[in-house]
Amino acid sequence: MSSEITHVGLAVPNLDQAMQWYCSVLGFYILSGPTEFDAAEAEVENITQNLQGPEIKKMRNVHLMSMGGVGIELFEFREADLDEGPPTAHRGFFHICLIVENVVEAIERIVQHGGKQRSQIHQMNKDKNHYLVYTEDLFGNILELSSRSTSEMYSNR
Repeated sequence: MSSEITHVGLAVPNLDQAMQWYCSVLGFYILSGPTEFDAAEAEVENITQNLQGPEIKKMRNVHLMSMGGVGIELFEFREADLDEGPPTAHRGFFHICLIVENVVEAIERIVQHGGKQRSQIHQMNKDKNHYLVYTEDLFGNILELSSRSTSEMYSNR
């Protein structure tokens, strides 16, 4: 069996802000949505309720796509008890890696639009221009920015 990543789901506190940020700062585009779910109006159980549980009463989501063909599905759970502040999990998924044309310019755009640079820029191979840096979106979600694909960055090291 083989597989490939098609999208990553990301919960955010404000869907409209997140859509605008990911599209204007990182060049994503809207593929589908936004759509809304209200359990009080639904005739059948929603797929998100099926996955996340019946405590999800209202939800909005949108599918964004990158130029590389991998998407981010943004979710705003309106009545869920989401902790405030940046995620600090040391288990499970904790960052998304994006390939960018220019790491320095991408950092500048992120910082100018409310995000932050989380780490220094690392040159992964002293003989090649392979760079990565960790940043955060405006909600504190960790974004790794890479100058190359994972296979280019880490093969034959």
